[in-house]
Amino acid sequence: MSHGVRVLIVARDEAVAEPLSRGLDALGWRTVTARGAHAAQIALEDLPIEAAIVVIDGLTEARGLADRLRAERAPRPFPVIGVRAGEAALGEHGFDLTLSAACHPSQITLRLEQLVRAVAAEEEFVLRQRTFAEYGGGLSAPDADSSPFRVLTVGEPAPNFLALSHSLRARGAEVTAAFTAYTAFDYLHERAFDAVALWAGETQAEALSIAAGMRRNSRLYHLPTLLYLRSRSEIDPEAAYRRGLTDIATAETPPEETARRIAALARGYRRELAIRQSLEQARGIGLTDPSTGLFTPELFAAHLARLTESVRTRGRPLSLAVLRIADRPETLRARAGGWLDRAIPQIGSMVGRLVRAEDTAGRIAPEIFGLALPGAGFKAALTAAERIAAVIACTAFQAGQDQRPFTVDFEVGAAELHPGESAGRALERAATQSSARKAS
Repeated sequence: MSHGVRVLIVARDEAVAEPLSRGLDALGWRTVTARGAHAAQIALEDLPIEAAIVVIDGLTEARGLADRLRAERAPRPFPVIGVRAGEAALGEHGFDLTLSAACHPSQITLRLEQLVRAVAAEEEFVLRQRTFAEYGGGLSAPDADSSPFRVLTVGEPAPNFLALSHSLRARGAEVTAAFTAYTAFDYLHERAFDAVALWAGETQAEALSIAAGMRRNSRLYHLPTLLYLRSRSEIDPEAAYRRGLTDIATAETPPEETARRIAALARGYRRELAIRQSLEQARGIGLTDPSTGLFTPELFAAHLARLTESVRTRGRPLSLAVLRIADRPETLRARAGGWLDRAIPQIGSMVGRLVRAEDTAGRIAPEIFGLALPGAGFKAALTAAERIAAVIACTAFQAGQDQRPFTVDFEVGAAELHPGESAGRALERAATQSSARKAS
């Protein structure tokens, strides 16, 4: 499946637009640049653009431009990011997020990914409502928590970090401070947070270890995590993101901007939780697998057909992944004793918590789970499935009295939907790949 331009850049100044475009293109977000609102409108009419970036070099043009761009995509949601140029003031001005021009392209692409994912999650929920209605069930609209955001800050009380905490409180957030990793995980296990801010201080090792630990926990897996550094030169952004960080900010960035970014992350996280909670309703109306809460084979197939039609209409990729419980000696013993069957509900529930809000997880056979990942190519789908398998592999399951607990490994396969191919055929290719990986 071929995919073209994804991001519209609206900028009058070539000196600002060119490096931004080049950086995003290099990271896989192909761009097109418009010099004004009229050119932007033409681009939105002609191209399957997923998001826009407006370079703010004057407040007069900035005000209302985000709404005008969204109107071109109505009624579908359309994310618009504002990037400050020169001395332009950096307020919201109707943008989903505003950033300084000093942001690394990796930071911008990650935020684009999150905003586009949020749109996909909204669209996916509508599709699921239709699928459940087809089977005689209904899902109520997501209702996100409107109470003040809860943010956990972790690190020594350095002046810059205290300034960030003050800015968060000024925006109405409830801020809890933890000075050590031990205290941080105590708070994370006792309370619910919407975002975490980690202060790197003299060394990033402890902050990165906290982020990595959160990504090994299925309950904390999706919790947004920002690393706050003293300067941009201290870490490679791409390496940090691979360690599980959601965003990076530095003391060189105004604390008000960083606070806005954390608030945007928290807002998106709450919306994702609301969508997940709405989907939990399906367990109570008997349409999902009773033990895991995942889609049944029949429901998964029906929804996959609807999802396939949707992504083709919008020109997006769709990938399928399969996770099959591997036949290891300890797994065979657990299966023979009935302990694997007892563990399946917990395993399936973990799969459901670890997938993104826009992804669909189904129990397509007693020990096989299928994933549908809209907007994801083959590599992204395989990576997502492997990460899910790795997190579950860290969990020990009971194997009977006086018996050593067992762990579960998966054979993982993925396949991207080809033009003209049925979703069922793509799922078969993913399953075949998982078998081939086992044989190799």
